[in-house]
Amino acid sequence: MPIPVLIGRGGVTDPGPTPPQPVYWGRTYVSITGKNGEGPEIPLTDFTNSLWPGIVMMPGATGLDAPPFELHADDSPNLDGGIFRDARAVAREIMIPVFLYGIDRPTIKKMKSNLINSLNPKKGFCVLKFIEGDNVPRYLRCYYKGGMEGSEGEDQAGFRWIKYGLQFTAYEPYFYSDDVQVAQWTFGSVEPFFSSSLALYPFRLNSGHLEGDTVEIHNPGDAESWPQWQLEGPIKAFEFIGPEGQSFGVEGPVDGSDVIEAGRTLIVDTRPGFKTVRDNTGVNYWPRLSPQPVLWPIPDGDSTATVSITPGAPSARVVLTFQPRYEGY
Repeated sequence: MPIPVLIGRGGVTDPGPTPPQPVYWGRTYVSITGKNGEGPEIPLTDFTNSLWPGIVMMPGATGLDAPPFELHADDSPNLDGGIFRDARAVAREIMIPVFLYGIDRPTIKKMKSNLINSLNPKKGFCVLKFIEGDNVPRYLRCYYKGGMEGSEGEDQAGFRWIKYGLQFTAYEPYFYSDDVQVAQWTFGSVEPFFSSSLALYPFRLNSGHLEGDTVEIHNPGDAESWPQWQLEGPIKAFEFIGPEGQSFGVEGPVDGSDVIEAGRTLIVDTRPGFKTVRDNTGVNYWPRLSPQPVLWPIPDGDSTATVSITPGAPSARVVLTFQPRYEGY
């Protein structure tokens, strides 16, 4: 299409608005790894030579964008319709069509056997990996549930090839990235709040008692993230208060002793399905937490938390880590 040329005042030629320029974007890389993500990585988009055996992802995949939601509402016998109460993301169902091609019959039989063995849900979850043109990976944990039962239909299988529609269920419907956000407090020397990639708001701490310090946190994900706290003793008391006022912590003993002794590291894992408060020796600290503790999440976007720490010595250290979660890859 020719670009329109406009004539402005005084006969000056105006080329008009500059048309948008497309951004180069490489092809999306997709792979799957079974056995709790520790098996061999199986690429699904690297099949470039029709003369060599391989597995290729075909068009028609479903369930890879927004997670499904379950809506809850209240009904009234005297009113039309209902009143929305809340919503929650539920397990994600995924289907990925693949084409297996072998150079001979033994090759295709071995490929089928290896794929079935790798994705067997009795051996653990699978990790679907997506890398877009920006080279930022996204990971989705899911379990294989069907699709490799096999069909010898004329358009489904041949002597050296076969098609499958791999079906998975992701009970955790969000994608994760490699971007682990980190905050660190030390008391022997001053260190800033920092991130492995996206910068958080910097702050500095003075050596000694940290009482009610407000911390600004940026979560670049699309949903709340569940952090892990690592507290290295000696620490006499601590409390962490979330953006909505939820809190957990351990009050200091009246005799002034340490709640986390020197040489011990307490790990507070707030992730659903984990929810543990144990030190490196296996001691359970949950009974020691203050009444009605809530292991709170970090909401997406910008938020603030309150941190109170009483170190027992300058060698004490507290580290906060979390992985952002995304609605799609």
